[in-house]
Amino acid sequence: MEILDIVDINGEPTGKTVTREEAHLRGTRHRTSHVWILRRKETVQVLLQKRSLNKESYPGMWDISSAGHIPAGKDWVESALRELSEELGIEAKPEDLKEAGLIKVTADTTFHGKPFKDNQVSKVFILIMDKDESCFTVQKEELSEVKWFDLDKLIDDVDKGLMGDCIIPDELRLVRRAYKEQ
Repeated sequence: MEILDIVDINGEPTGKTVTREEAHLRGTRHRTSHVWILRRKETVQVLLQKRSLNKESYPGMWDISSAGHIPAGKDWVESALRELSEELGIEAKPEDLKEAGLIKVTADTTFHGKPFKDNQVSKVFILIMDKDESCFTVQKEELSEVKWFDLDKLIDDVDKGLMGDCIIPDELRLVRRAYKEQ
């Protein structure tokens, strides 16, 4: 059973905890870390993961390079590094991550016939890494594949609703701005 910190609007723990299942049943605010992997080819590209069809939420949809809930008592960076390792086989260091900012995510929908209420504060990071898709060790329980996308085209496609509703347009703009500033 995964236990999460209940957090305030800025992502600071309140001293109370909740199970992940309860958080998504009631819409209790909790934290996640999001890592967007970028590289420069002819254009700036972003690595997306395709979520497993068995995922609790947004099954089979393209999503952030690596993301995950932050267990109670853990911090943003520690969780981001753990998710990179588990989902993609990447052994990164804290200094490899560049903080892009915070984003608040809310959703009230249904997946697999069950209600899903999401209320998260996410710290967004970028990681610069130029690897071929085949070089990532994909965690099959979590995702089915990874693929590089042109960042500007992806932002346009997300704005037009062509990528589903798993990726948040404002978060992509935050990622693009952080990349340009680094």
